[in-house]
Amino acid sequence: MQTRLDYLKASPEAYQAVLALELFVSQQSGLEPRLIHLLKLRASQINGCAFCVDMHIKHAREDGLSEQWIGLVCVWREASVFDARERAVLGWTEALTNIATSGAPDADYEELRAHFSEEEIAKLSVAIGTINVWNRLAVGFRTPHAVDKAA
Repeated sequence: MQTRLDYLKASPEAYQAVLALELFVSQQSGLEPRLIHLLKLRASQINGCAFCVDMHIKHAREDGLSEQWIGLVCVWREASVFDARERAVLGWTEALTNIATSGAPDADYEELRAHFSEEEIAKLSVAIGTINVWNRLAVGFRTPHAVDKAA
């Protein structure tokens, strides 16, 4: 795979705008880091973004999330390691990431409302939108993921 362009160099202003959203999500939103890891990893899996999946797995590990928890994100409906709040976030992440086909179903929204305030739902939705922007940049411009040293 060959990189198409370096979007940071091509438009530093656009990069900074997306980065501002990212900084809001990670530093100012008040969302639990565990939930942010969850939605970033799931959206990146759906979007087929190797760069982001690799990065978010590493970040989740650094924050102490278990290998089992990380590994089962892609099959969350069948996995028992996720609580009701996490399942609501995963459902909403899938609904918004696949919005063209999902239409953001009422059932997914209602499940989210059972666990989160309107403010939290708005912030979770911005976080989901933000990772989708990063995914589209990385996949669209073929940003390669890091390759770790062999064990």
